[in-house]
Amino acid sequence: MTRERKFTGWHALMIFGGAFAIIISVNIALAVSAVRTFPGLETKNSYVASQTFDTRRAAQEALGWTVEARATGGLLILSITDDAGRPVQAGTLQAVLGRATHVKDDREPDFAFDGRAYVARESLAPGNWNIRMKATALDGTPFEQRVVLRVTE
Repeated sequence: MTRERKFTGWHALMIFGGAFAIIISVNIALAVSAVRTFPGLETKNSYVASQTFDTRRAAQEALGWTVEARATGGLLILSITDDAGRPVQAGTLQAVLGRATHVKDDREPDFAFDGRAYVARESLAPGNWNIRMKATALDGTPFEQRVVLRVTE
């Protein structure tokens, strides 16, 4: 003999509560993940930084530098050329190599100028990498750029 089950208010409440519990748990998990992987602030006060942006950009563009990056044979090569295509040796160069989505893999390559480009020993896993570089021209002009590097092998 089969007993007929009835759908009661308690069943509706359990289904409703369970659905909301799943939604809330997923939201909490995503929020925790977002906070843990947030790399931090780029600048302390974006308004103040914006006041000199156009001047800094014009000075940087006047240098006529083009920056390209490639990874091959365990080497990371950062080429800086002027508007005539000649290699540029910067007065100073600082760079942070890392992924665009998190700071876990961030590191500072030890670049050395070889007469044509800046070279550092780096073994990179496949995927998208960013090089956030800050350089200074010999005349003291600051140069900042984010160089995107796609590693396929």
